[in-house]
Amino acid sequence: MRQGVIMLLIVSLVLAACTPDFGKDEEIVQETDKSTEQAIIPKYKISDEYYRTILPFKPGKARGLVNYTVYNRLDINELETGLMRIALEHFDPEDYFFQEGQYVTSKMVEEWIGRQSEKNVEGMNPPLNEKTATTEDFRKNPKYLSHVLEHNYLKKTNDNKVELGGIAIGLAMKSVYNFNEPTMGYPREEPISLQEAEKQGKAMAQQVLQRLRNIKALDGVPIVIALFLEKPRESVVPGNYFAKAYVSGNASSISKWETINERYVLFPSQEGKDQYYDDYTRVMNFKSDIEQYFPNYVGVIGRGYYVDDQLQEMTIEIPIQFYGKAEIIGFTEYITGLMMDHFPPYITVNVYITSIDGQEALIRRNGGEEKPFVHIYR
Repeated sequence: MRQGVIMLLIVSLVLAACTPDFGKDEEIVQETDKSTEQAIIPKYKISDEYYRTILPFKPGKARGLVNYTVYNRLDINELETGLMRIALEHFDPEDYFFQEGQYVTSKMVEEWIGRQSEKNVEGMNPPLNEKTATTEDFRKNPKYLSHVLEHNYLKKTNDNKVELGGIAIGLAMKSVYNFNEPTMGYPREEPISLQEAEKQGKAMAQQVLQRLRNIKALDGVPIVIALFLEKPRESVVPGNYFAKAYVSGNASSISKWETINERYVLFPSQEGKDQYYDDYTRVMNFKSDIEQYFPNYVGVIGRGYYVDDQLQEMTIEIPIQFYGKAEIIGFTEYITGLMMDHFPPYITVNVYITSIDGQEALIRRNGGEEKPFVHIYR
C-alpha cells in the first residue's frame, strides 16, 4: 500500500512540475555607461532563492578563469552559489536581477591574484622570486588569494529601464598553499590557518574595493565583499564563506565585517561523528536500512550544510549497480520512504541516485514541506 501511494505521488509531482505558468516576458531597456540596449526579463521565477537573469545573457568579463585558479570543482560551485546566497540579504530578488560580472576582467583578476612585483604592481599576493626562492621562502610567503569573483545586480527604474544597483565580490582564499620544491620539483604544501586567511583577505578586500571605486561606472554603487575559504584539492566537501562586508554607494572603505558561520560536513566521517552525532546517526541508520533489502547498492555519501551549527540541508548521493528500470523504480520508492522516516521535516533533503550510466533518480523535500518531489530519469 505504501509503495502504491509513493508511486502515485511520483507521477503527480512530476506532472505538476512540468506545467508551470510562465506568463509573459517583460521587455525593458538596459542602460550602461557606454550604451542603451533592449533586454528581456523572464516572467517565470524558479523560486525566491534565485534571481531572474536579464536576457540576452551577457557572459562575465572573467568567465571561465575560475576553472584554472580554483582546483576543487566543489569549491567552484559553492564560491558562486554562496555569493548569490549572501547577495540575497542585501539585494532583494523581487527588485533586483542577476547578471554576470561586467567590470572585473580576466586580465584584472590574473594581475590581482599574481605576486606583487615590478612587472605586476597590481599583484596582491606576497612578492617572491620563485626562480631563486628556497622551500622555506615558499612556506613563509604563500599565495593566499586564488580568485576574485564578480556578480552584478540590476534594478528596474520607473521608466521601464534597468541599471546597475549593486555588486557582490567573492575573494577565494586558500587553506592550503601547493607549490613545487624548487630544487627537485617535488610537490609540497603549506597549510594556511583561518586566522591568517582572514587577516590577509580583509586587507586584500580593502584594496579590491578601492580599485572598484576607481571604475567610473561603479561610482555610487553599493558593494558586498565576502571572503571564501577553499578546501584542500582532494576534499569531497566544498569550502565556505566566513566573513562579509556591505559598503554603501558613497563609501570607499570597509568599516565593519560580519562573521558568517556556515560549513559543509561529510557523512560518514569522524568529524561528523564527533561534532554532529545526531545527524551522523541518522545517516548511518538510513544506510543500514538500505543494506537490509538492496545488497547491490554501492554506498551512501552525505554532505550536511550547517548555518550557526544547525543543519539546514542534507545532500545524499547513492551510487547503485542495478540493471533494470523496474529495479530502479522500486529502489527509488523504498529510498523515498526511508528519507521521510529518518530526516525531520524542517531539514531540506536531496537524494541523488546514480549508476554507471549517469543520474537515475532525484528525490527532494524542501524544509517545512510534507511531500517530496520525486523524478526518475528516462
